[in-house]
This record gives sequence, C-alpha cells and structure tokens, in this order.
Amino acid sequence: MRTRLTVAAGITAVTALLGATAAGCGSGSGSSGKTIKVVYQKQLNSSNTVQPDFLAAQVKAFEKANPGTTVKLVPVTASENDYYTKIQLMMRSPVTAPDLVYEDTATINSDVASGYLKPLDSYLASWQDWSRYAAASKTAMKYAKDGKTYGVPDNTDTRGIWYNKTLFKQAGIAVPWQPKTWADVLTAARAIKAKVPGVTPMNLYTGTAGGEQSSMQGFEMLLYGTAAGGNSLYDAAQQKWVVGSAGFKDALDFLHTVYSENLGPKVQTALGVNIGAQVGTEMIPQGKLAIDIDGSWMPNNWIRTGAKPWPQWETTMGEAAMPTQNGQGKGKVSMSGGWAWSIPAKAKNTALAWKFLQALETESASAQWNNVNATIPTRQDVAADPKYLKALPTNEFFSSLVADTYYRPGVPAYTQVSTAIQKAMESVTTGQASVDKAASTFDNDVKSAVGADHTVQGAQ
Repeated sequence: MRTRLTVAAGITAVTALLGATAAGCGSGSGSSGKTIKVVYQKQLNSSNTVQPDFLAAQVKAFEKANPGTTVKLVPVTASENDYYTKIQLMMRSPVTAPDLVYEDTATINSDVASGYLKPLDSYLASWQDWSRYAAASKTAMKYAKDGKTYGVPDNTDTRGIWYNKTLFKQAGIAVPWQPKTWADVLTAARAIKAKVPGVTPMNLYTGTAGGEQSSMQGFEMLLYGTAAGGNSLYDAAQQKWVVGSAGFKDALDFLHTVYSENLGPKVQTALGVNIGAQVGTEMIPQGKLAIDIDGSWMPNNWIRTGAKPWPQWETTMGEAAMPTQNGQGKGKVSMSGGWAWSIPAKAKNTALAWKFLQALETESASAQWNNVNATIPTRQDVAADPKYLKALPTNEFFSSLVADTYYRPGVPAYTQVSTAIQKAMESVTTGQASVDKAASTFDNDVKSAVGADHTVQGAQ
C-alpha cells in the first residue's frame, strides 16, 4: 500500500526536487521576467507520457514565439494524494513556489483558503476566450468566500462502466449491455466469475492508496445513485456535511459484496499503489478484467501514443452508463472532476505565467490536448466540434453523460471528507470493519474534521 508522505518527508522531497531547478534557473531568473517554472503531476509507476509530450511541444512553440523566454517544466512524480501534499509544500514559500501549477479542481478551494493561489479575475476580464468556456466549468473555479476565480479549467471528465464484449459473450451476457440497477451489475460479475475462469469479474477502486479514484469511481458513483438521491454527501443549502445516511451504508454494502464474494481484484492488488496503472495497461488489454467502473480518459492508455498501445480496444471494449441503485430517477449517474491551471500567490513571474497559460488554452491547443488525453473539453467551441466528437469512438458517449453528472462539493473540507471515505472503504474491503462500523467511523471522522455543528443527519 502507498505510504502517505509525512510533512517532514514531503519537505525533503520538495527540496530535492526543486534544488536542481533553482540551480538551473539561476538566482536572478525570477526577477528577469524571462523564466517561469510549470509544475504538473507525473503519475507514479506509469509509462504514460501523454502530458509531458504535449507540454514539451507547447513549450517549444511558446519559446519560439517569445524569443528569450524559458519555460521550465517540473514534473512531480507522485501518487495523487502525495502530489497534492507536494505542491502545497512548494507553494508555501517564495523560494519553491512555481509560476504555474496543475490543480485538481477538488483541491482548488482548499488551496485558496490556505492562501496558496492568486485570483485571476483581472486577467480574465480582458481575455476574450473566457466567454467560450462552459458556465459549470467556470463556476468550479470560483471560491465561494470571495467569488473570485482561481484557475482556468483545462478539461473535465465523466465516469461510467467499461466492459469487455468478448468476455461478456463467453459468459453468455448479451451485448450491447446497459444495466438498469446495481443488481444487474453484480449479476453480470457473478456470471463472469462462474463461466470465465481466470478473469477478474469487475474492478471497483477502493482504499487510501487509490486516493480520489477510490472516492469518485469507487464510492461516489454509488453514493450519488442511492435511493436517498440528490446531493447525499454535502447539503449545499444548509452548508453541512451529510452523516448517517442510508445511502452511505448502501454504497459500502455494494463494496462489501464485491470483495466478500471475490468479484473484484485480490484485496492486496486492489489496495496497492499500482492498481490504476495495472487496470489500464495490464488487466484490461490482456483480457483479464471484464467490468471496470472508471473514467472517460481510459483510452489514453491504449491509443498509439499511450502507455499500452492496443488498437483492438475500439472493437473489444463497450461502454455503459452507471445505473442508479434501483433504476430510480434518471436511471443513471456519473461523477465529474477535472484539472485546471492556477498561478500560485507567491509566483515570481505571474505575467509570463498568464501568457503561457493562454497559449495552453487556445481553441487549437485545447482541442489537441483533450483529443490526446481522452478528456472532455471545458471550452464549448471544442466540445461541439465534430472533429472532437469523432476523434475517439467514445467521446460522444462520455460527453453525453455530462447531463446526468454530479460534482464533488467545492469546499475546502472535501479533501478531509474524501480521506475519511477512503478509510471507510478500506476497512470494509479488508473485512476489518462491518458496514455499520465503517459508516459510524466515517461519521465520527467527519465530525472531528469539520465540527459536529457542520454536519446534518442524512436520509434513511
């Protein structure tokens, strides 16, 4: 399992990471107005070079168009949760703060509350392209306390179910397949287990090692489709976190069923640091996984420039919407997140950082990025472009899920609540706690994190 960085270890790692960068820039580079440092995540134990390759090409073009400028890319090799820790440590000091940083939209408000990010409203007011961004994407960049905008959204995503049509046919399951309830998903997984030996029936991310993939793909895809319905993690009207809901226990119970019946990966594998890479580059391409509750970005593992080129994916893999628990409501559910570019409050060269950010977010650059990264554009002109919709056979399907999607609560405490979700999942997955006990521990963890007066009893 992934070991979380302690603050001391994080500081050591950040110091080592930035030491070479600072030496390469020279002590006067920040004040010269000609050099910026751009920080982004390089996934741990992944050979995926889609983002490094894209950024390198953008840097080359930018430096050519702006003679004398230097853009230094600083990839932070880390798991998802540890990346958040490392960039926060970087942004605390003017010595280590980058000029541009890649932020998960779920962490922006937390970083704003900590004083790490600079509002961009003065830049956005004169940037004509800002009017072409989807309203929902713009809202995700605003900080509720002051109403200011702290990032430019780079992409969004949706989540659904990937399934292997070949394995389904071997198990006697008709394709195309669209489950109507959670029970339908479990029925298919049980059929795979019974009729296709040597194959993992389904993957449901779980535990602290998975970070947000556990919280979103593994849990919130279930929670937001429960009979309780609605926003069952956070009550926006009351501005309180929901505890004690029946939906929370129902979601944990589904997780318990998957792992107690051996329908998921082996527990050691499921809780390992490499599970995401294993699913995308090994289990699915090798025909060893039948069902995967995952995101719209999965093809970037399999395209020609991906970590595991696999041309057969287009005919082998099918896509289905995640059903609600009992088929209630609209009958399907999705979760959306995404990433954004932000300028740290202690950046040395905000003007040049903003200029490079604009270059990254032109219509042509946005279209290219979302195509090679298999993500959903936040620019409306790109999202509506027939070339984008046809660039990958799955773009239209996953874009259609935006109509039924939910977003994580955009408040600073979400990261703490997310960690509590992951802990509850892990205890159920390992069998160390019952569903009731894990749910009770979650309630107590949330109350400790946000204060009992900031919680509300959920629907039963």
